[in-house]
Amino acid sequence: MAESWSFLDTVESNFRPLVVIELAKGTKEETIEWFTKRIVDKKADGGAQLLIKPLVTENGHENIYLVGASHLRLLLGAETVGLVKECSDNSMRTFTYSSRKTFKDFADDNHNFLTMAECQYIIKHELDNLRAKNEKMIPGYPQAKLYPGKSIVRRLLTSGILVQIFPLHDREELKKLRHSWYGRVRVGYQPLDDIRCYFGETIALYFGFLEYFTFALIPMAVIGIPYYVFAWEDYDKYVMFATFNLLWSTVILEVWKRICAILTYRWGTLLMKRQFEEPRPGFHGVLGINPVTGREEPVYSSIKRQLRIYLVSLPFVCLCLYFSLYVMMIYFDLEQWALDYHKENESNFSSLMLYVPSIIYAVVIEIMNRIYRYAAEFLTSWENHRLESSYQNHLILKVLVFNFLNCFASLFYIAFVLFDMKLLRQSLATLLITSQILNQFAESLLPYWLQKRHSKRMKQRSCSQKTDKDLSLAEQVNMEKEMGTYLGTFDDYLELFLQFGYVSLFSCVYPLAAVFAVLNNITEIYSDALKMCRVYKRPFAEPTANIGVWQLAFETMSVISVVTNCMLIGMSPQVDALFPDSKMDLVLTVAFVEHLLLAIKFIMAFVIPDKPRDIQVKLAKLEFESLEALKQQ
Repeated sequence: MAESWSFLDTVESNFRPLVVIELAKGTKEETIEWFTKRIVDKKADGGAQLLIKPLVTENGHENIYLVGASHLRLLLGAETVGLVKECSDNSMRTFTYSSRKTFKDFADDNHNFLTMAECQYIIKHELDNLRAKNEKMIPGYPQAKLYPGKSIVRRLLTSGILVQIFPLHDREELKKLRHSWYGRVRVGYQPLDDIRCYFGETIALYFGFLEYFTFALIPMAVIGIPYYVFAWEDYDKYVMFATFNLLWSTVILEVWKRICAILTYRWGTLLMKRQFEEPRPGFHGVLGINPVTGREEPVYSSIKRQLRIYLVSLPFVCLCLYFSLYVMMIYFDLEQWALDYHKENESNFSSLMLYVPSIIYAVVIEIMNRIYRYAAEFLTSWENHRLESSYQNHLILKVLVFNFLNCFASLFYIAFVLFDMKLLRQSLATLLITSQILNQFAESLLPYWLQKRHSKRMKQRSCSQKTDKDLSLAEQVNMEKEMGTYLGTFDDYLELFLQFGYVSLFSCVYPLAAVFAVLNNITEIYSDALKMCRVYKRPFAEPTANIGVWQLAFETMSVISVVTNCMLIGMSPQVDALFPDSKMDLVLTVAFVEHLLLAIKFIMAFVIPDKPRDIQVKLAKLEFESLEALKQQ
């Protein structure tokens, strides 16, 4: 490996721009010279050993740079990041440059062996790992301090010198993907392999889960329609439906693990070894020595972090939860006012007014969720977590707790305090449908309209009516740099999580919830695809082996749904009439059924393997071969 690096040339005649770096206007020449030099310097000298060229437009130099890499450099980078590729014998193995000839479709002149997304991921990895050596500050900016081991890109970003880094779209490949993905309305599967090749595994896995979840909802929707039409008030008839719902929620989550394993094995990420996690770029502290790696890096007291969490973050979250409950009580006052108004007037208008409080409350819930999200991100960043995984776990926990209470507290209150099943059905339907409409507008329609307006202005400014195919590289870069930035799959998974709650928690009260969820998800697939291809800048690919903590979140929701559905069925008049003499017998019976269903859920989760048998055999075979190779060494 070292010998390969030493012979690696940093000049390549066929320069292929992969990543765009935009510096702030007025950035000092000495800063630009230093930064570009660090990018092209050899690895042995602390550089990234990449290729970089300024983007020259009609207006001259605009502090925009294009970054690429030679074919050899990308292959060596693929080994560094641990990419897994398919071998000639159809097995999946970690790519190494020395054994490159054993991999399927590899040839020295085949520059498509690595996908464009993989190439951009490698470049991002190398740029992120540009670390300060002996520099005390960024040249030209004394206030931008550096110390050995500090991320140069992170310091440039926080200092406002570096505006953004983003990967370029491949216009030809994007056109093909758009056509096969959402170019025509059809019933069928999404081109997940093509999505993965273009956007990476994290986004492909989200769309895979969205598609799978939509298909999994169809049996619930089909069964729910006749229950809704023919058994509106007969809650005892919902027992079978609720039982099916609870078993269904367990099966679909376990089967998803198997499908996820099949996809990620095929893509190679199931086998990618988790590297030693470096400190996240936003982590700060006093410079010290890491006892594990022996490297210099920021050190921050865990006691200080715990004090921030328990003395500031936790009270703030509790205060937000209290405010959410206070807003909920205002909503119930509005519900009572609407009900009184309807009793007094008994008109079509008064009937419509019955839905107004729920609609207003649904809008307020969405606004509160978005405001709280910003506060949660600020607090989690302020807590100063060392690792990105720790940061994400604390952020997701904060957001899930608030969103769960904010979205479902009113439904629990109606069900188990007011005992008003009619109001529960009405509120559930209104909250579900309103939130879906608002999310579609805020996440897809509005950004698409704004981007369409901006693209039209850009084309008019360049006095051009060119299509995307005819745009020059400079015009493409200038158009893409003004696009919005895709912030990841967090909000998309959160939307599905809340939808899963609406469908599963109170299924025996409103069976049509699954129908609306299916309709929403079908439009969501197309709108999210449009959003990824036309509205946002291309995100960097991010390898992943599963949907992470969201799997646990969905499983937790399915357990809670067992409790709520059993309690709702136990509260129905028909079931209550079966125990006229002793309410204690009713409580014990409901508790027994609930525990029985939970036991069945956990048994099913244990019995259904997370990985198919053939995947298990292939993984075991690779592990055996690795052990044999170690013995020979």
